[in-house]
Amino acid sequence: MKAAVIRKYGKINLEEVKKPELGKNQVMVRVKYASICGSDQHIFRGEFHPRIHLPLIPGHEFAGIVEDVSKGVVNISPGDKVTVDPIIWCGKCAACKIGHYPACTSLKLVGIDLDGGFAEYISVPESMIYRVPSHVSDENAALIEILSIGFHASARAGLEANDDILIVGSGKVGNSILHAAKTITSGKIIIADVLDDRLEMAKSAFSDIYTVNTRKNDPIAFVKEITGGRGVDIAFEAVGHEKEIEGRLNPIRLCINAIRGAGKVCVLGLSDHPSEILMKELIWKEARIIASRVSHGEFSKVIEALDKGKVHPESMVTGIFELKDAQKGFEFLENEPEKHLKILLKV
Repeated sequence: MKAAVIRKYGKINLEEVKKPELGKNQVMVRVKYASICGSDQHIFRGEFHPRIHLPLIPGHEFAGIVEDVSKGVVNISPGDKVTVDPIIWCGKCAACKIGHYPACTSLKLVGIDLDGGFAEYISVPESMIYRVPSHVSDENAALIEILSIGFHASARAGLEANDDILIVGSGKVGNSILHAAKTITSGKIIIADVLDDRLEMAKSAFSDIYTVNTRKNDPIAFVKEITGGRGVDIAFEAVGHEKEIEGRLNPIRLCINAIRGAGKVCVLGLSDHPSEILMKELIWKEARIIASRVSHGEFSKVIEALDKGKVHPESMVTGIFELKDAQKGFEFLENEPEKHLKILLKV
């Protein structure tokens, strides 16, 4: 079969590789579309070394059609449209023993710790498979994993109907939170970023949201204006590697200052650098900081939302490339991040 393989950081090439075997209780998926994730970009740059072992077939966001199933598979049949939850947990650590799998101390992902979906075929256990309604497009099905991140963050933060929220960062994760939030709250949703193009992409999906460019405007003043001086119930930090802006707070302090008394801050940005916070700003509000990572079975909620037309992930797609042009897709994301959000690979 053909697959896009990284043998050297910064290069991904189409190669002929051995088709995976169908093991016990496994499903063979013929991949239709795969999405380039931010984690894939880190892998491409070599920033996940030494966790990554080359050569690697990346791709943990993908969907396709079931080609074959092995003995023992009972709920999935050839011809089913499916997506794959890429998370593998140990089941033995303290977090796993209480059912908190995203915090597994040895958590692994298909496409990161082992070969993934940038290939014509992949074989995975039936337990990782989710059936997708036939009317959901193959392209949108490939975005279920990234949307699950937003649904999980919303659950971690305890988002409720009528909550007002702020999302700092309108990249891949910020948009996933936006789509999830629109299925839960009818309150005000504000998205903050430094890139107007990113903000416009978010607004193209849901025209009733509020956007603010933090480089051009004071985001705290904007939040207070929109919420009548109250502040939001929850602020999500989805930036990670922030760009320092003179006269502006860093993303986490921005979130803390934007929430109401007893509000919550949910942090998802995976920065490699410390973020300064002023603890009294948090203490005065008796607020809470919550962390969110990957997902925890929210695929079903995402699929239901797609089925009912409540989310519009196609708004995040800024390019589709053939699998053989994966290198070009990565280069577009690296060189023009202000113009591109999600690039799909047509397998």
